[in-house]
Amino acid sequence: MTMKHAVLFLAYKNVHHLIEYINLLDDDFLFYIHLDKKSNLKSTSIKNLTQQKNVVFISRKYTVNWGGLNLLKALLLLAEEALKNKEIGYIHSMSGQDFPIKSSQEIKDFYRKHKGMQFIEQFPLPSSRWAKGEINRLNYYNFYDLFNRKTLSGSKLINLCLKVQQLLRIRRKPFTAFPKLYGGSVWWSLSSDCVRYVIDRLAEEPTILKRLKHTLCPEEILFQTVLMNSPFKTAITGNTMTLVLWEHRNGNSPATLDKSDFPKLKKSTKLFARRFDYPTSYELVKLIKKEVSAQKKTFLP
Repeated sequence: MTMKHAVLFLAYKNVHHLIEYINLLDDDFLFYIHLDKKSNLKSTSIKNLTQQKNVVFISRKYTVNWGGLNLLKALLLLAEEALKNKEIGYIHSMSGQDFPIKSSQEIKDFYRKHKGMQFIEQFPLPSSRWAKGEINRLNYYNFYDLFNRKTLSGSKLINLCLKVQQLLRIRRKPFTAFPKLYGGSVWWSLSSDCVRYVIDRLAEEPTILKRLKHTLCPEEILFQTVLMNSPFKTAITGNTMTLVLWEHRNGNSPATLDKSDFPKLKKSTKLFARRFDYPTSYELVKLIKKEVSAQKKTFLP
């Protein structure tokens, strides 16, 4: 039986880019999509997305604010749906601005060769990789689900609430469900057994998710912490298979990729990349599609 792959999309715009992604990969890749409830997407675009091959599940259940718990809830919702299919061997967490940079066959061969390995970034907390370690994330109430940080008023209210807590020396109870906490990127590739372990642990101990409410970017803590305190610890590679350029370019950090990045992507051993946005990434997507099509031909009998 051929091993299937589930791609979990967390998206809020550029439906046409998701469709480009879906059509680039073969039928062994199944797609589970959460579209931000507050996003301004045309009904015709969503209908077009539902009609694409191998799109199994689409939800608009959660209003997703950057930094809030709802992004993690949306990810867990998609993961639970993917786990219903027993043919799925690996599950890949993706933003709506990711894109494959290798062919379907190369991606499948990689995970077949490394079966049982878990590709997720992890580092112990506190860490200098995050401003002030994890202190502000976990020790204070961060109201990102209540206020939208992307608005001026929302950003001011979030910062004001944090300053008031610090001034009054209000601190949350420690996160004691695990002996050691870990952090890392939310974009990962994990085996179905590994994801099922996380889902089962949350079902057994609902207080874990409850404690992560009003924690800044809990999606960058939960999977790492659960898995690094689990039997899967020895199988974790500590890195992802998604290429990200951590520099400020094209108006964003990490950089929005453009056609000048194509040589880096072509030489990379990674399987996916981010971030893609339009019109900046338009020519790059065309180059990648052409390259992947050439890779496909090398696998033909």
